[in-house]
Amino acid sequence: MSTANLTRTETRRRSRHIDAVSYRVHLDLLHAENIGVDTFETVTTIEFDATTAATWVDFIGSTVDEVTVNGADSPVDYDGARIQLLGLSEHNVVRIRARGRYSRSGEGLHRFVDPVDNNVYLYTQYEPADARRVFANFEQPDLKAPFTLTVAAPAGWTVLSNREGVTDNTVTTFAPTLPISTYITAVAAGPYHRVESSWTRDELTVPLAALCRASLAEHFDAEDIFDITKRGLDFFHDKFDYPYPFGKYDQIFVPEYNLGAMENPGLVTFTESYVFRSAATEAQYEARANTILHEMAHMWFGDLVTMQWWDDLWLKESFADYMGAYASAEATRFTDAWVSFANRRKAWAYLQDQLPTTHPIVADITDLEAAKLNFDGITYAKGASVLKQLGAFVGADAFFAASRNYFRTHAFGNTTLTDLLGEMSAASGRDLDTWAAAWLQTSGVSTLTFTGDAIEQTPPRPHRVAVGLYDLDESGNLTRTHRHELDITEARTPVEFPAAALVLLNDDDLTYAKIRFDERSTATVRAYLDRMVDPLARGLVWSALWNSTRDAELSALEYLDIATRFAPTEPKIGLLSAVTANATYAVEHYLPEERRHEPTRQWLVESGNQLRAAEAGSDAQLVWARAVASAAQLDDVLAADVRALLDGSLTIDGLRLDPDQRWAFWLALAATGHATAAELDAELASDDTSSGRTAHTAASAAIPDAEVKARAWTAITEREDVSNDVLDALITGFRAGHRPDLTEPYDDAYFLSISSLWASRSIEIARRIVVRLFPQQSSTDAADAWLAEHEWAPAALRRLVIEQRDHLARSLRVQARLE
Repeated sequence: MSTANLTRTETRRRSRHIDAVSYRVHLDLLHAENIGVDTFETVTTIEFDATTAATWVDFIGSTVDEVTVNGADSPVDYDGARIQLLGLSEHNVVRIRARGRYSRSGEGLHRFVDPVDNNVYLYTQYEPADARRVFANFEQPDLKAPFTLTVAAPAGWTVLSNREGVTDNTVTTFAPTLPISTYITAVAAGPYHRVESSWTRDELTVPLAALCRASLAEHFDAEDIFDITKRGLDFFHDKFDYPYPFGKYDQIFVPEYNLGAMENPGLVTFTESYVFRSAATEAQYEARANTILHEMAHMWFGDLVTMQWWDDLWLKESFADYMGAYASAEATRFTDAWVSFANRRKAWAYLQDQLPTTHPIVADITDLEAAKLNFDGITYAKGASVLKQLGAFVGADAFFAASRNYFRTHAFGNTTLTDLLGEMSAASGRDLDTWAAAWLQTSGVSTLTFTGDAIEQTPPRPHRVAVGLYDLDESGNLTRTHRHELDITEARTPVEFPAAALVLLNDDDLTYAKIRFDERSTATVRAYLDRMVDPLARGLVWSALWNSTRDAELSALEYLDIATRFAPTEPKIGLLSAVTANATYAVEHYLPEERRHEPTRQWLVESGNQLRAAEAGSDAQLVWARAVASAAQLDDVLAADVRALLDGSLTIDGLRLDPDQRWAFWLALAATGHATAAELDAELASDDTSSGRTAHTAASAAIPDAEVKARAWTAITEREDVSNDVLDALITGFRAGHRPDLTEPYDDAYFLSISSLWASRSIEIARRIVVRLFPQQSSTDAADAWLAEHEWAPAALRRLVIEQRDHLARSLRVQARLE
């Protein structure tokens, strides 16, 4: 195992011997604009107490040039990931001069050149352990420390970090941070566009800033970002009763970002896909607001109080996910945020929790590779779902009282599950050990079924559930007439409910479980889904239908029929987006080869009809345009219409063909053989932006030609100079359309190459290749053979292959229902 893959055991041992850590870090980025220079100087001075004569410091870079320990030169003992330190005393000052590498993978210090104006932009992304790609440090969350940073950068650049800085000529010196973990330190530098505001509560004033690339300034709606930010600060100050402790609150939207966002205190980073250069639906604005509030919750859950090791990653991510939805619903215009949570976030959790690699919310994370893969639907969405249930169980007052005590008791420290449960138990007066054992320390999702006289669940867990009884009212709407709330713990719980057209288990979404309908309820849903007025109830029904499809209990054709009949009248845009995405996934993955053509064409034609029928300029029109573009990659029946929309000979009232929508249509044409390389080049000439270039790369790789696929495969698997976004575009193009005749020749090469790719690429880049290139075959034989022959492979790589193998097996089971 590489020494870069730190283990829980060795970091615990190190933390027992190292204490009172502080850092002074200097980064020389003066030559960052010279793309021919791929390294930068980094100098770290670490002061710490030690009860051992030897330890190591983490660093992944180009070279380590000099190490001094307590003023004396020390031989450089560096293996590419660790710098050995010898001759330590009780109190130590270690200085390390090294050279780091600019990143193209989004890990460490990422460098991006804007094709619009050739400006260079830098930003950092560290979680879980990539600060060591920028400066030498003790890379583990429990060795918190204050950081004093200086950065030398080109004159005129904006240089940012966690604290306020003062610039003298080309050097910016930042105030020391409060004690924080290495993974939430941050730097950004470049000619960023900046908008400022502030938020005040009593004696506290927090300076606010929102930043993006200069070429995106015309699309940057900073005022909406500030509105959500201020509402969030109001909400969390009221609920947590602990003043925001980190001074300023900058939010920077950066290119080629691997995540949605990252909670660096004082300098929160976001993907710039949240800067909408093309038309965006209200659901997209809601998602951005949720992310802003999710990251803000981390200022308390995660930054102020941090998990001791990645086992308790959920202590911050589950809480932030829960609080993102909670604050959205309570403090912003997105009052039905729980609908999106129930339908989209929990769908992610249900998917993850049914994989053979599922894990408890409190996971056993033995090393960093395992930690990297546990930023998943369990840690985020299932954990948030369970916390929502906990909030209902102990009551909101006790929940927030416990949170306030937790912050006061553990401020700037590290915690485990026991610390949080202790506060929750004290505030609520309830013993939570049984609850924690059932929900935090087990894996899997229960399925609840109404049988007419009982609620059955497999596997059994304790649930507090609401059951809604729905009937048609005088207006023909399907409305709730009765609500019953009860606790269920056993595999079968007898119940007596009045007769109803629809019995909706888990109404109001109080617990975490899949639901199944009885026969009468199923008939009601198929006839009257569009008559359900309540969006949360309707979202739960849509979710149940999709889960039943994935579980091969409802056929893909039945799901497509329901989607075709009821999606056109779905008023909640987030639900409509989910249904159309699911329908496209169903035609691509859940239909046998011999039965794929006609349903795919029918879905595409219906999407085209709805695009024409939708209200001009509406969100629904935009969703249907995207649905057409997605489905048109699989069938060319609307190719002439799509081309006519692009050349302007066909217009649809209200449909704005902005750059992103145009590229989506071009990708569809390219994937079905109706676009040439010259046409794609011409489109690029009119949109020579970063987004335009990656879209052009995807469309170019989608052309159904053997030589094109060969070039794309070589670029994906052999070139190490492509960025994370360009790699994604190449894979998108390679996989676009349904052309197994062109992609199957690479199936064997995939299994032959993934071990070496995992060893030679960063985990982020390798993960993308392993997951997204996994062959979609007619059996799992090849994957099974690889797993049998590679028991020695790194656990993280095996996990990814096992998961993709399971997705394939599920697709084959769903297909078999129609055979």
